[in-house]
Amino acid sequence: MEGRAAPAHERRFYATDKAIGRFGIRLFAPVAMEAPHRHGHIEANFLSGASMTYDVDGTEIEVGPDRLVMFWAGIPHQLTRITPLGEGAVRLANIYLPVDSFLVMPHISRFQVALLGGAVVALPGRLCDGERVEGWYRDYRSGDVERTEVLKVEMNAMIRRAQLEPLEYLLAPVAEPGEGRGLSSVHVRHVVEMVRFIMENLDRPISNADVAAVTGLHRNYALSIFTQKMRLPVKRFVIRMRLLRARALLMESSMAISSVAEQSGFTSISQFYVHFKAAYGLTPQALRAGYTRMDLR
Repeated sequence: MEGRAAPAHERRFYATDKAIGRFGIRLFAPVAMEAPHRHGHIEANFLSGASMTYDVDGTEIEVGPDRLVMFWAGIPHQLTRITPLGEGAVRLANIYLPVDSFLVMPHISRFQVALLGGAVVALPGRLCDGERVEGWYRDYRSGDVERTEVLKVEMNAMIRRAQLEPLEYLLAPVAEPGEGRGLSSVHVRHVVEMVRFIMENLDRPISNADVAAVTGLHRNYALSIFTQKMRLPVKRFVIRMRLLRARALLMESSMAISSVAEQSGFTSISQFYVHFKAAYGLTPQALRAGYTRMDLR
């Protein structure tokens, strides 16, 4: 979550046509963002010297200092306010973990399902402090592949330890993750393939058979793996992702409502309106008008 447009060397992180981004870490003085954005990462934020407020898919949440907060950045999000605490410097570390790298991390199934279900999770403060985050940043900046891989292993272990206790949600997931038997790493890779295919083809018709085909598995078996991992059937996941894209387009552009529906993969404007109002409680025009009024204040 950052304020201004990313500099040229950072823009590769934010390709909106890709479900999976590239790994990276930034450490900077944060400012409020002008508009929501989304990108193909699991994002981890560590703020020092301030608290911050931001909007995640239309819900305002407050984040305090000195906690590692994680969420799926494929959901539209916007840092709206920074509130300094004291006279010290305000710094924000953003860690960008590609979705595929996150999904293949072992032994953190509950956490993975929560984040892809829309949760924003604050990890216990004792598991991660400013010194550790600074060390990770140095590892990343070193350009040493081994140090970067160790960094990811440390993040995996930290998340695994956090799962030993109830997760602290700043924003709860759509469906509460279960405690069922985890999937094998091979199965998880198939889920990654299916998620990638869905996210990169949202503007086109997508059938269950299309999604399953990218795995090379029998359709019913592939779909059952997806549902077990994501706690959501493929069709419902596709609709949710289309609605998230539509909401972002409504806020980020002046595109006609019919074009928003088309770019988000809805086959008819009436279908779009039904799903949108069921999800957000208002029409696309009303959501855009409310956002525009808020932006003009």
